Amino acid sequence: MDISILRHSCSHVMAQAVKEIYGQEAKLAIGPSIEDGFYYDFDKKEPFTDEDLNKIEEKMREIIAKDEPFTREEIVKKEASNLFTELKEPYKAELISKIPDEKVSIYKTGNSFIDLCRGPHVESTGKIKAFKLLSVAGAYWHGIETNPMLQRIYGTCFETQAELDGYLKNIEEAKKRDHRKIGPQLEFFDIYQKEAGSGLVFYHPKGALLRKIIEDYEKEEHIKRGYQMVITPHIMQAELWKTSGHYDYYKENMYTFQIEDKEFVLKPMNCPGHILIYKSKTRSYRELPLRLFELGTVYRHEKTGVLHGLLRVRGFTQDDAHIFCAPEQLRVEISSIIDFVFDTMKVFGFNDVGIELSTRPEKFIGSETDWQNATEALEETLKEKGLSYDINAGDGAFYGPKIDIKLKDALKRSWQCATIQCDFALPKRFNLAYIDSNGNQKQPIMLHRVILGSLERFVGALLEHHNAQLPLWLSPIQVIIIPIKDTLEGYAQKVKKALQDNFIRAELNNCNETLDKKIRQAEVNKIPYCLILGPREEKSETVSVRKKGVGDKGSKKLEEFIKELKEEIDRKE
Repeated sequence: MDISILRHSCSHVMAQAVKEIYGQEAKLAIGPSIEDGFYYDFDKKEPFTDEDLNKIEEKMREIIAKDEPFTREEIVKKEASNLFTELKEPYKAELISKIPDEKVSIYKTGNSFIDLCRGPHVESTGKIKAFKLLSVAGAYWHGIETNPMLQRIYGTCFETQAELDGYLKNIEEAKKRDHRKIGPQLEFFDIYQKEAGSGLVFYHPKGALLRKIIEDYEKEEHIKRGYQMVITPHIMQAELWKTSGHYDYYKENMYTFQIEDKEFVLKPMNCPGHILIYKSKTRSYRELPLRLFELGTVYRHEKTGVLHGLLRVRGFTQDDAHIFCAPEQLRVEISSIIDFVFDTMKVFGFNDVGIELSTRPEKFIGSETDWQNATEALEETLKEKGLSYDINAGDGAFYGPKIDIKLKDALKRSWQCATIQCDFALPKRFNLAYIDSNGNQKQPIMLHRVILGSLERFVGALLEHHNAQLPLWLSPIQVIIIPIKDTLEGYAQKVKKALQDNFIRAELNNCNETLDKKIRQAEVNKIPYCLILGPREEKSETVSVRKKGVGDKGSKKLEEFIKELKEEIDRKE
């Protein structure tokens, strides 16, 4: 059975249940299936409560128990418009007015429920076996802030109760791992919405250190793979963005402002800056591929309603690179980027991914021939590497198609991170050129790519994937030193210095608290190693080692412990 059809059918049953309970008090909007379930939007004056969700679920069970058939009919638009106007369903009437076909389809269940719907549905309501309503959220009609605010009920549906139970268990686990909760609790970051504004991240010392570790790793890997580091300004003149096309295709997401008599843009991406660096001199074919890399902070005007912790913010940093290459180099470069992504994800503990190929959108720049060539280059590279992928029709960037590589975390959720975009259009718009081996001018092809993507989003995914129990090499605090007496302060400082001299991140807990409480605090803070120091350890110059998740590992010579720890850090396990 197609799970999306089952979930869409369950959404239909939910709408029927709502109408049977609330009648004209609830107006119907739309109710599609989505990746993990379904939702339906309603216009209802009073908000839905948890008690209401329970009532709706009970009514849904009654409808399902009746095993009512889903009956499809096609009727002319005028008749459908009159029907939904009589039913006092204005949102359905509006949808009908925008359908270009002469006829529309409706579905009926029970004695009186009718919904505008393309379908398909399962044969009857009795086919729905395991479902759950999850939450209620606000949603503007058509996603436009000036439109009415509707109430969106989210739910999910599976073929079996066992699958549903597993999914609900994952949801509970995801709540515990939510980076918006554990990030501030463990002092990685915070968002001071009231004081500073929404969607702006403040990294506390531990979060800033985690960022530095990630950035240092990325810089080393990029240099190792032949990239050259660049830095570009945060603001640039609007004319540059008009040339690139962003001003026409992306302006609603850009912050613009005046300086004297010129309009400037707070950069939403880094590509025009990298293009200017490419154009700074005449380029030879011998310089290609030219790989320019920047940890570039960008700003995008996101609506308040879509902001979400670190996953959707207004200011973020991308591990952004642009590769300028000759046509014969294109597929090798795409293949190398894919390898780079896979190698990097394994290092950070992500071993499962999903891949999508996004094709030309309705609004685009460049010729259809260039789009076809760019899409073929991406798709054939995926095929050559034996990678499975889905087609995401019409979701490419306005300047080129793209490959999106989505991480799957410990709870099998997908996180959008890496992307590879193939661009013939911007090199034309900026008149980019190189001199080939025959002395002729040629146009390079441009690849836009990120490996981790937004570092903010990646940190959020990393915290949730590992439940903030980060691998040793990533942990901001790798070792906490706990002396059991004040008189051992001197030895504790000696141990701390020895660790820090070996580039091991260590802190000393010399607070006036019990040993048990200090150990519990280290567990809560998810610190990988505790070193307990008593008179015996001071005398023998040893440390008593506790490892998170393992417990007591006995006493070791300090030099031996440092050696083992450095080996574990180097392995990046």
